[in-house]
Amino acid sequence: MPYPLSIKLPEASKEEDCDNDSAHRRFSISSTPGGLGSRLQLPSRPVSLTDEEAALHELGYGPNLSLTPSFSTSRVERLLRERQLRRSNSLYNLESRENRPIKQPGDDAAAGGASGVGRGGADGRRARAEEGPVTGIKFESTGALSAKHVREKQRLLVVANRLPVSATRKGESSWALELSAGGLVSALLGVRQFETRWIGWPGVNVQDDKGQKSLSSALEEKGFIPVFLDEETVDQYYNGYCNNVLWPLFHYIGLQQEDRLAATRSLQSQFSAYKRANRLFAEVVLSQYQDGDVVWCHDYHLMFLPKFLKEANSRMKLGWFLHTPFPSSEIYRTLPLRSELLKAVLTADLIGFHTYDYARHFVSACTRILGLEGTPEGVEDQGKLTRVAAFPIGIDSERFIKALETDMVRSHIQKLRGRFAGRKVMLGVDRLDMIKGIPQKLLAFEKFLEESPEWQDKVLLVQIAVPTRTDVHEYQRLTSQVHEIVGRINGRFGTLGTVPIHHLDRSLEFHELCALYAITDVLLVTSLRDGMNLVSYEYVACQNTKKGVLILSEFAGAAQSLGAGAILINPWNISEVAASIEDALTMKEVERKERHRHNFMHVTTHTAQVWADTFVSELNDTIVEAELRTLRIPPWLPLEKAVEKFQESKNRLLILGFNATMTAQVEAPGRRGPDQIKEMKLRLHAGLKDAFNVLCMDPKTTMVILSGSERSVLDEAFGEFNMWLAAENGMFLRHTQGEWMTTMPEHLNMDWVESVQLVFDYFCERTPRSYVEARETSLVWNYKYADVEFGRVQARDMLQHLWTGPISNAAVDVVQGSKSVEVRPVGVSKDEDIYTFFEPELPFERDICGNGKTLEPKLPFDRRIGTKGCERILAKNSNKVGVTRSKIFPLLSPERNGSHSKSDDRKFSEGPSDEESGKWEGSSVLDLKGENYFSCAVGRKRSLARYSLGSSEEVVGFLKAITKIYTEVPPGECSPKQPESPARDTWHSSPKSSKIASQNQL
Repeated sequence: MPYPLSIKLPEASKEEDCDNDSAHRRFSISSTPGGLGSRLQLPSRPVSLTDEEAALHELGYGPNLSLTPSFSTSRVERLLRERQLRRSNSLYNLESRENRPIKQPGDDAAAGGASGVGRGGADGRRARAEEGPVTGIKFESTGALSAKHVREKQRLLVVANRLPVSATRKGESSWALELSAGGLVSALLGVRQFETRWIGWPGVNVQDDKGQKSLSSALEEKGFIPVFLDEETVDQYYNGYCNNVLWPLFHYIGLQQEDRLAATRSLQSQFSAYKRANRLFAEVVLSQYQDGDVVWCHDYHLMFLPKFLKEANSRMKLGWFLHTPFPSSEIYRTLPLRSELLKAVLTADLIGFHTYDYARHFVSACTRILGLEGTPEGVEDQGKLTRVAAFPIGIDSERFIKALETDMVRSHIQKLRGRFAGRKVMLGVDRLDMIKGIPQKLLAFEKFLEESPEWQDKVLLVQIAVPTRTDVHEYQRLTSQVHEIVGRINGRFGTLGTVPIHHLDRSLEFHELCALYAITDVLLVTSLRDGMNLVSYEYVACQNTKKGVLILSEFAGAAQSLGAGAILINPWNISEVAASIEDALTMKEVERKERHRHNFMHVTTHTAQVWADTFVSELNDTIVEAELRTLRIPPWLPLEKAVEKFQESKNRLLILGFNATMTAQVEAPGRRGPDQIKEMKLRLHAGLKDAFNVLCMDPKTTMVILSGSERSVLDEAFGEFNMWLAAENGMFLRHTQGEWMTTMPEHLNMDWVESVQLVFDYFCERTPRSYVEARETSLVWNYKYADVEFGRVQARDMLQHLWTGPISNAAVDVVQGSKSVEVRPVGVSKDEDIYTFFEPELPFERDICGNGKTLEPKLPFDRRIGTKGCERILAKNSNKVGVTRSKIFPLLSPERNGSHSKSDDRKFSEGPSDEESGKWEGSSVLDLKGENYFSCAVGRKRSLARYSLGSSEEVVGFLKAITKIYTEVPPGECSPKQPESPARDTWHSSPKSSKIASQNQL
């Protein structure tokens, strides 16, 4: 992980007239029109700045920078400042409300609002806004900078399955629109630094061009952009794959067991429709996108959307948020085509979930199913980090608080108090859905009445069950079950004048719901699995006077936020829920007030607006971090330039890695993780044989394969070609027409091997699918194919055994890779040394004694192919490549943060001439110009190489491009036409090895 940055803003001058009392927020790249891409090319760059500082300078941050080891520190500091500011404002508002005079009837109209059970909304489940539609959502900036610093607002494109509006056709070209408030609408109304535009399906099937144009025009006036879907796509995409596959699975409802092949074909058809719909969304987003826009995709309906958008524009700032739970990896892995969905979502820059549990499950699924690396920040793949974090959503609490002061709500409160006088009121507000646990709630209430007969005529349960998906058989059966339980309980415990349960199969108006919340003594939430459950938030917001008790299921996402003040329950434990009901009804006032105080403070400070603002701010931070991380990743190899230099050169040296550089890729779609049997058998990419035959026949080209693999592996793969082979990171060397020779130092102590082998074998037996690679100079325990979490635990245990036992006094390096542990003699590592060994632009200094003998070098020196091995190759090919023999060749630049062993005291040099004493010398063994040197890492990751290629397929393409020039050579010539003046070019391509262990062992 690169060290991110903490930015200090330059102090404002007096002429700028900044508000010094306001908390400065760290600037974000996304606040600049044009986005990051247009800013990185600015020409002015102070020569004294580091790469990170220079990038920030080019991004407009100014020269006053403070580098820290962790970017998360600055993020936390910023969030703490913002939290304190919001809390101060919240306390001020609370004090203002306490001192606010009671309003008289007619002071204002009923405040509109939203609840999870109102009418209208994106899914037909949210309440209708009573204040009328919001036209053209525009916001004002509230930043602390002066007017001269205020820039044009950045646009936020919110993409969801449904637009928050209901459209009704009134004529051929006339539409009536009704805005639905709540959820995202309430949240994004508070994000004032953006101009927000909404993109989604309008919820109606419009096939004629005139109708689509008129509806689009009406929606665009109010800031909405429609995505038109035909009826078949809606049925298979929304009703099919979204509602019948993804939604149940994400709520821990297993996939249906099919007994016919036609059902399997139907699932495949639904998945195709799902991708097709996501592509239609992508086309509309791209038609609206402008440079610098932030795109925020929402929910499981649009999991392929990030992939399609990033394919069209990789510079797009894109976040994705899931509003449902994400199941554990053991549940998610049952989904067919599971990998495609994960890979598509991972193309986003930031992925958000309501709770840490959901985020952890997602990272675990990526780790176990895709084999990627999970980190505290998110998921890393080939150097690209997709940040994954929890962002608990809230509600517009102020809306509910203000609604309680309106005449309409106060009047309804009086009616309800009179109707329920003398009885404690318990409330349940749910959609009539399998995950809401309504039957469990009713059974627990029945058990409470049975065990506490004194409460039978003193308590009342009001259950609001909003119908949903009434055409689905499972929901129809659930409705019948609920009605049967309600009837049984009312018949058993009711009287002629009263019944213990009032059950309503409908939604309530907003003012009715607020009044019901206000007079309720206990809210009972028994969700079996719920993404968040904002009903509990709404109830707390309306309870500042009564201070009722919240009984909350531990399986609702809100339990992590409101758990301090709520009574947490397991809804499957009927006896526990019944006991909790009694505890809530008999709770002392002091405890009720204390519990309410905790929850009310959370609900009023962690609002929907804060949620949206935090997510967008974190997305901007993520973009900054990604760009700074990219600074440490080599750019793509300029193919045309490399081929041109190859063609112009007279002598050429090509050094190539093997594993992951030139091996055939093994794809195992649909399987859990990689295919161990196929991947452990290294095979040369089939497309390379023809290219090797051409290059090896050229007397002006020398080829070297440098790998960590054993000699036998290289013999099998490359024995037929005319080239040099360097096995085990250069410890063994041979030309394919000769015998193997060793470059190992004399008296290399290998006494530790036997004891380490015993430890490795022991852990191999304890860790299924792990294996040991026994080489002549090192031992590697690899758990790439084992369970990742278990493998990490075993690796930690192994390291403790090694350091306290067999190698406590041995001169070895112990290297822990991402999925391996290696023990090797000190200094036996290729790592990234080969890049700097030939690098012509890295100077080094050495100390020389007066008698010409070399003293202890300031930097380590290689003891394998890096010195003796390379010189042997070059000496045997002196007619091809010029060699400078009088130099010492240190491998690591002090500016490159190289790692080395302190015990390295071996040097390989033929001794310098006296006139060279004390001079700066290049690290390259070749007399190279910088323009003639090409080093290339395979895989998009941080490296000391100059360039990078994405995969072995691109390596094959590069080598084929080189060999094409041979077909253009005039008859009679065996190599490309050479220039009059000789030039020497060096190409090196290899997967990067980390400083402590090889991730792609060659």
